[in-house]
Amino acid sequence: MSHRFDPTILREYDIRGVVGETLGPDDARAIGRSFGTLVRRCGGRKVAVGRDGRTSSPMLEAALVEGLVGSGADVVQIGLGPTPMLYFAEATGADIDAGIQITGSHNPPGHNGFKMVLAGKPFFGADIARLGAMAQAGDWDEGAGSVELREVLDAYVARIVEGLGEVPREALSALRIGWDAGNGAAGPALEKLAARLPGQHFLLFTAVDGTFPNHHPDPTEEANLADLKALIAAEGLDFGIAFDGDADRIGVVDGMGRTIWGDQLLMIFAEDLLRMVPGATVIADVKASQALFDAIAGHGGEPLMWKTGHSLMKAKMAETGAPLAGEMSGHVFFAHDFYGYDDALYAAVRLMAASVRLGRSITELRGAMPELLNTPELRFHVDETRKFAAVEEVRRRLAEAGADFVAIDGVRVRTPDGWWLLRASNTQEVLVARAESGTAQGLERLIAEVDAQLAMSGLSRGN
Repeated sequence: MSHRFDPTILREYDIRGVVGETLGPDDARAIGRSFGTLVRRCGGRKVAVGRDGRTSSPMLEAALVEGLVGSGADVVQIGLGPTPMLYFAEATGADIDAGIQITGSHNPPGHNGFKMVLAGKPFFGADIARLGAMAQAGDWDEGAGSVELREVLDAYVARIVEGLGEVPREALSALRIGWDAGNGAAGPALEKLAARLPGQHFLLFTAVDGTFPNHHPDPTEEANLADLKALIAAEGLDFGIAFDGDADRIGVVDGMGRTIWGDQLLMIFAEDLLRMVPGATVIADVKASQALFDAIAGHGGEPLMWKTGHSLMKAKMAETGAPLAGEMSGHVFFAHDFYGYDDALYAAVRLMAASVRLGRSITELRGAMPELLNTPELRFHVDETRKFAAVEEVRRRLAEAGADFVAIDGVRVRTPDGWWLLRASNTQEVLVARAESGTAQGLERLIAEVDAQLAMSGLSRGN
């Protein structure tokens, strides 16, 4: 037996497709056979499996488990929950060697996929390509593994609460916070967490519903924060927290209704962390504001720019020993007093603690940040087979022109006006552009540069 995947689902740092079109139960079964075989050949045996709240997740889980068991791997099913709960189960389960979460993350309801971890390390890039090659060759072990159910939700929530550290509970008890689970997988954990936290907590959309009836769970899209902003205004709250569909990405809104983007959030975390760990390296992705890198250095830290992608970030943290990293997309990674993976519930609790330790409200912290002008992420559709080639064309032209740029992930170009970025998404058929300047005129010139580069490649932001 063998299996050939639709090549579009084997992404850089996870596996993801459209259910019924590019992804189905046969794919899940083949992923299980390949991953289980690989775990066994690496000397492991037991694989934790979790799922998000999408309507297709139970079907994919059943097929995945069948494949894992057929390879001889033993399965520990932890049930419905956030992706970080799966990471927690793998990190803390002494008998667990690997883990797979079935999740479509922040993508539309018809999408789904798999995030994997093996021996405490992110599973991505060449690892995922290897699964595809194993399936195509039918390079699978045979066996008859076992299946057990294991409850980890309460232990997971208890560990999240520890993120408050030694901050006085009486100081935290004054906080009034809004939370929006977006009908995603965070809901049940959030209900338990809010009941254990000091302060007053106002919860939205905690019922898990894979059709996402209230709004789509992607906190990087400001329209999806409207309900949270309305709650903050109506109740006079200090700030609000929102989650994506599997709760590994966080969105934050301050008491004035201003969105605190991922790089601005990392400024707060970095200031707090660098008081506890002076001189530490803090990693941010290529989409982050220059103000963040300047702030890290200003607080005595070592800023490091790196590629976008949760698996890529985790690998770089392990390589450098950095205690903190983050992305514009709202992935925040704490290795300081935590496990180094992205957990939005944990980040939310650390934000509560940071506000108290820094002696300023989240609104005050946001208000003190530099007022730079920047675009949101400008996304435009480009065919999967074209997007990386288009970025490479731009890189070659910039190199020939002697431009000042970095090519860590796409191209980030520095000019007297500020900087602009063009990169290919690893999860969608889009190119992503962003620009930042200190003046409106400078921002216009940067955007014009992006448009000119796209035009030379036969593309436009309207495509």
